[in-house]
Amino acid sequence: MLFGIPSETKVGEHRVALTPESAKELTSRNQTILIQTGAGAGSGYSDDSYRNVGCQIAQTAEEVWSTADLIVKVKEPQPSEYDLIRNDSALFTFLHLAADLPLANTLLSKSVLGIAYETVTHPGTRFPILAPMSAIAGQLAVHAAGHHLQRAHGGLGKLLSKIQGAPAAEVVVIGAGTVGQNSALLALANGANVTLIDVTQDRLDQFASDNAHLVSSLKTVISTKESVEESAINADVVIGAVYSPGRRPPVLLKENQIAKMQTGSVLVDVAVDQGGCFETTHATTYEDPTYTVHGVVHYAVANMPGAVPKTATAALSNATLPYLISIAEHGIINALKTDQGFASGVNTHKGKPIDPGLAAIMGVTPTKFAA
Repeated sequence: MLFGIPSETKVGEHRVALTPESAKELTSRNQTILIQTGAGAGSGYSDDSYRNVGCQIAQTAEEVWSTADLIVKVKEPQPSEYDLIRNDSALFTFLHLAADLPLANTLLSKSVLGIAYETVTHPGTRFPILAPMSAIAGQLAVHAAGHHLQRAHGGLGKLLSKIQGAPAAEVVVIGAGTVGQNSALLALANGANVTLIDVTQDRLDQFASDNAHLVSSLKTVISTKESVEESAINADVVIGAVYSPGRRPPVLLKENQIAKMQTGSVLVDVAVDQGGCFETTHATTYEDPTYTVHGVVHYAVANMPGAVPKTATAALSNATLPYLISIAEHGIINALKTDQGFASGVNTHKGKPIDPGLAAIMGVTPTKFAA
């Protein structure tokens, strides 16, 4: 098996799909890894660190894409890479196809076996590859909110951390999954008052029980249109942390509701990779991370973990490694056939949409994955 690791091309993306340590696990199993020169530099890994564990170095992206049996990436292929994608090839990466129909159509037209990190499931951790990136994004959302609350960055001039004699910041987190829980925990640890909103009472109760020492600053609320709007209007920060596997997330705040929020408050849309959960969301980059609508600062960077590539690359590589080892030992198709959770990551195959969420967006019936 020849695993291909091209450099990432998405703006502001500094991660790489495999660390040298993970690469060694594959080369020690007599697998070939072809990695583009400089691919690991943003995460602190030199070409020599990959050579030393048995990887081959390619000088161009074209060489990687044209020869690999499986392309392993971090982020979805960018339009500049579409022509590099071979017919009948295989791709393992974050895809978010429900929010990127041009890419979906490209993969379908080229009969690509597209396996999305974000829809791979496991009974124990639910989304084992997505989870560590969600944890990072949840924490970065709080950092971003605190930064952009500052007057110099367009915010209302309020410190997210608690200061004696001043009112605590009011932070609303919508969604109590991995992203939301990490956001809520960090905001609480900083001394903010946190309102955590979710559709599931059991999840809210469990979070409150697990963090009883912080409960005086925590309010849990069942999600309704009224509760979301009321909470947002009174918030300094609102973090959108919902996830709908393979689908665009629901719109939680309409533009007319956002217009009622206080000037200088901050919206952070962590769901932007899937299309965003606020009506006024559009994707931004770390080079230009915010914009303002109705006086509300919007932060919607589409690859948030890319800001901490040393941490994020290690976590992502450790999460994908068991699946890559399975592919090395059994081949791509057999690895998928013998692991239903892994097979749930298949979004496209033989020119057909496999993932139900993608099929629904395209208005067609999903095709069952088959070898």
